[in-house]
Amino acid sequence: MYLRDEFKNCETNVRLHGKVALVTGATSGLGLETARDLATRGAKVIIASRNPGKLETAKRDIIQTSGNENVIARQMDFESLASVRRFAHETIATEPRLDILINNVGAIGLEDKLTENNLQLMMQVNYFGAFLLTFLLFPLMKSSAPSRIVNISSLALLFGDINFDHMNDVGRYSNVGLYCNAKLATVLFTAEMNRRVNGSGVNVYSMDPGLIKSEILRNIDDDIWKSLLNNFVRIFGRSTDRVAKMPVYLAVDPNLKNFSGSHFRDCMEFYSHWSVNDTVLTKQLWDISKKLVNIVDEEDWEY
Repeated sequence: MYLRDEFKNCETNVRLHGKVALVTGATSGLGLETARDLATRGAKVIIASRNPGKLETAKRDIIQTSGNENVIARQMDFESLASVRRFAHETIATEPRLDILINNVGAIGLEDKLTENNLQLMMQVNYFGAFLLTFLLFPLMKSSAPSRIVNISSLALLFGDINFDHMNDVGRYSNVGLYCNAKLATVLFTAEMNRRVNGSGVNVYSMDPGLIKSEILRNIDDDIWKSLLNNFVRIFGRSTDRVAKMPVYLAVDPNLKNFSGSHFRDCMEFYSHWSVNDTVLTKQLWDISKKLVNIVDEEDWEY
């Protein structure tokens, strides 16, 4: 009864024929189940991930289980901003529209180092990559309006810290701390983007999926901790097919058209963090993020 009530607000019968949806991190877990749900509703679904083999396996799985053959697999690696740009440019060049973007990529346990883009690896994979992808795809989504962006955050954001002088420091934060920082940045980015694109027909939401049975802990090096945490997740985590109802609901339900910029949990508006209302902070994060991912004039729709 508890699980049934937990997701009672997430039910929606919206069909998506003629719509195009993009889901990142879609080869397993929440991303895979979200892409499957969208495909079952009739959307053309683009799935993105770094591993070509897993992409093809996920594509076959979605086609077989949804009965929808309009599934496209495209490689993208958030560890490289060049890869994100290639993916975005290919999508813009080949897709006449984009109605839904689900930013689902998330990872913990990555090495504490700088990427080739001079960004801390955990921050780039969990925040900067999604920021860049969303920024580059916004003009296509605006031309497809009404359209929606859903950013997957986490309750971990409550322990996050946004310190612009040290966002990408190596050796300053724990791995979990970096994850918390990235998830806080995600909700601040959502709130600021909503302010900037208000009236464009593009709605943007953030959400906390809760504890999920997922593979997010797969990169942790300590085998003992990995085993303990994975067992905890297996016992107490929520099934991904049920949790996938949340991002789909935010992406499609007409009752949410006036809630852009809001944060959700279990398909209900939910508290995120006091700093989402600090417009000086969110504006600074937006501007610094644009600088750090090197948005050039040709890409800058705010220019």
